[in-house]
Order: sequence, then structure tokens, then C-alpha cells
Amino acid sequence: MQRKVVLVLAALLLCAFDRAPPTPADLYGPLFEAVQLGRLFKDGKTFVDAVPKRAPQAILEDYRRTAPSGEALRAFVEANFQLPPETAVPSPQNKDRRPLLRHIAALWPHLKRPPLTPPPGSSALGLPAPYVVPGGRFREIYYWDSYFTMLGLVQDGQDALVDSMLADFESLIERFGHIPNGTRSYYLSRSQPPFFTYMLDLVGEADPATERRRVAALQREHAFWMAGAGCLDASGACARVVRMPDGSLLNRYWDDRATPRDESYAEDVATASASGRPKEQVYRDLRAAAESGWDFSARWLADPQSLASIRTTGIVPVDLNSLLWALERAISRRCVFLADVVCVREYEGRATARQAAILRYLWVPGEGRFGDWDRGSGAVTPVVSAATLYPLFVDLATPEQADAVAALTARLLVAPGGLRTTLLRTGQQWDSPNGWPPLQWVGVIGLSRYGHEALARDIAGRWIGTVEQAYRDTGKLLEKYNVEDRLPGGGGEYPLQDGFGWTNGVTRALIARYPDLHRH
Repeated sequence: MQRKVVLVLAALLLCAFDRAPPTPADLYGPLFEAVQLGRLFKDGKTFVDAVPKRAPQAILEDYRRTAPSGEALRAFVEANFQLPPETAVPSPQNKDRRPLLRHIAALWPHLKRPPLTPPPGSSALGLPAPYVVPGGRFREIYYWDSYFTMLGLVQDGQDALVDSMLADFESLIERFGHIPNGTRSYYLSRSQPPFFTYMLDLVGEADPATERRRVAALQREHAFWMAGAGCLDASGACARVVRMPDGSLLNRYWDDRATPRDESYAEDVATASASGRPKEQVYRDLRAAAESGWDFSARWLADPQSLASIRTTGIVPVDLNSLLWALERAISRRCVFLADVVCVREYEGRATARQAAILRYLWVPGEGRFGDWDRGSGAVTPVVSAATLYPLFVDLATPEQADAVAALTARLLVAPGGLRTTLLRTGQQWDSPNGWPPLQWVGVIGLSRYGHEALARDIAGRWIGTVEQAYRDTGKLLEKYNVEDRLPGGGGEYPLQDGFGWTNGVTRALIARYPDLHRH
């Protein structure tokens, strides 16, 4: 019975995309293309976050009738839309340089938002409870960012806000069958790395009724990722599911659309045009990389120096499959609490099969690392990245594998200012020289879990020092950092953002874990 319910739910999820609210590209068609391809605004996210002042269909009819261009087009847009502010929060710069921990605590009210009922025509998705945004151009709640933000909220006693964000995420799963990349209509066709189960772990066990609701949400999220299992064909892949050579099932990143991203429309059109490949495939791979959170990285590129070579959907990633294994284990564990024997058997079996497949296909014994499997070559890619630490973070690796990964991390991935993302300099933001807050936490916790406490502490100290130095220099906490030179980070499709949710959260949690590493 349990398996039948899951299969039915998976089939329904495959159809859910048809019921998603329209995106700005859907609503405005030629007007949208004119604005985005004409680069009317420096940031492609500006127009898609704008709110129409009247019915979208009426605006579109007037546009078709008048066909404005150039300055007239900008005037038309400004007359018909309420444009968003350039940033979501007042500048967090602190000229007096109050102590770092006080500054982080002072940032939470700036990043907090009340429950949201979107105005008509807005791309925003409604949320029933208060939540925290990352900051800068990111005006909405984001999925995987929020787990790392919550780490700091817990340390600063913001438990009620963590609870309300969990309520928001449960609401999203109930309405849409998954947690989207972010709470915008144009993000609904994809998710992000599934950290919801780790968010729930921050608040501990609850009464049986609450636990049943949580288990149902986790099962529905799992069904979203596994929905493609019902449509696998000779190609060996469907949606987010991949059949491995031995018949086992693993997962990949995907997006339900194969069009340019609304928020990066002009950039995606240019990348696809330069690729010499079918444009729909390039669009899908760009979108899938956005689902990964690593947008963009050499992990997804056939040619590390060319974004046009992106092939995300051809990669079976180690981080995603580690998190899905953790999700399966978490569902089984919670079902033990509920005395649901059928559920325990179902998800424990899934976790056992996934672990065997990960250890068979995503482990490179000769190099002592975990990596991403390339469906084209039938082997793990040569890209060494901090994603190798995910099996340690979720407690999937064997002790011997963890020892080997720790040695590789110390030798290759530890930089002066923290943990490197990859070893390659490509100009993409998820490559060297950048280091990112979530990867520092994954690395520190994973290494510590397997007894490599000295290395974990060393990485934490390097990262805390980098954040402190940049704070002294700029008065800001930033989205990412150059861990080679201990400077603000660079690269990517948009300017460096400050605020910043997951930097605040991870840095605050690391200082709580290693208080003696904090200088002030």
C-alpha cells in the first residue's frame, strides 16, 4: 500500500507543473522579451519582480497596439509597473564597526519579512508566516539558503522565526508538491538541494500529530524528486531520476521548463546562441544548474572555460544524492517514532539501495574522493570540489573513505581563507577562488563527524578570519568570499550581494561552535 501511495503521488507531481501560476514570461510574452532582451534594466530580476498597476492582459494589449521601443518602452514600463527597490534591505554597512556578533544580531530585523499576500499580478508566492530573505537583490525566501540562515537564527534565540519559516516551507509543499528554488512563480519549475529535513532537525521531535504532518511533507518532497521513476525509458533518465548501469536509481538536477530563465533571460539566450547545441537543451541545463544552487560551476561544464558547454542534466551529482539518502533515512527514523512499520521498511530499503549505488558509482578509490558521475563517459568527472564532503556531512561514507576525503581536503581544498569550492579558475562564481558559507558548514560538520576535528577547526578558523577581515574593511557581511586572498568574492551573473542570510547564519554558528576562534 505504501508503495502504491507514493507512485500515485509521483504521477500527480509530474502533472503539477501544468497547474503552476504563470511566470512574467508567460504573462507578458512580446513585452517581456522586449524588456529583457533590450536589457532595459541592469539586473534581469528587476522586471520579473515588478508589480503591474493594472490587469496584465490590458497592459499587454496596449503594448501590442503602441509597440514602444527605446526610451518610450522604458516610459511605458514605468507607467504600468511598480518597480522593486534596488535592494531588499537598508545598507547593512556599519561605519562604527560594532562587534561582529552584535552586527549579525542587528541584521535579522532588516532581513525579516511579515507574512505575504502578493498583490494581483505579482510574481511573488504568498507565505503564511514571517520569514528571512538573503538580502540584496534576493527579495524572497530561498530554499537551501534558509537552512544555513536558520543555523544563526537558532544561536541568536530566534526560535519563533525558525518555526514560522518551517510553516512557510510546509505550506509550499502542500500547495506545490515541493519547495521551489525561491518564492516566485518563475522559480516554481525547480527546487534546490533538499535541506528541509535538516531544518526540521533544528527544532527536534514534536507530538505525534505534528510528526505525522512533517513525515507527510517529507514524503511528498521525496516523491517530487523521484517522480521520474515512473517514466524511465531506453534513455535511462526521466525528469530528476537516472537509471544507473546496474539498474539502481539515482538522481540529477533538472527543471520542468526548457526556456530561458525569466530572471536571466538575455544571458541565457546569449549562452544558448553561442553553444551550437539545441537551445532547449542548453536552457534546461542552465536551469538545472540553478536548481543545484551551484550556478555556475565547472562541475557542470564539458569545457570549464565555456558556460555554453553546460551539461548539468548529464551529471549525477554527489551532493544531491547524499541529501536524498539523508531524506530517506530521516523519513524512516520519523516513522519509527510513529510506529509505522510499512513506512520504515519502504524508506530504509530505498536508503540502503541508494547508499550502495553512491558507493559504487560516485566514489573514486584511486583518488580518495567522492565526485559527480558523467552519464556520457560512464565515469566520475575529473572536477575536484567541496561537494566531496557531502557523504561525510550526511554520515554515509565509510570511516576509511572519510579518512581519504579528509586527506584530500587538507591537501587540495583548504585555502588561506577557508574551503575552496573547486580547484579551477573559470570566472564562474562557484569555482576558485571563491568560498561559500554552506560549503564551510558542510565541510566542518562532515569532518568533525568522522573524528577529523583538528581539520574541521582549522577550516572554521580560516573562514571566521576571512569574514572578520572583510567586515573590518567594508562593514558588510557578503554572499561569498575570495578564500585565496581573503577578499570579497567575485564572478557570476550579478554584482556581489551583501546582507547576507547564509553568511550571517554559518558564521554565527561556527563562532558558537568554536568561540575561541573569534577575535572580538
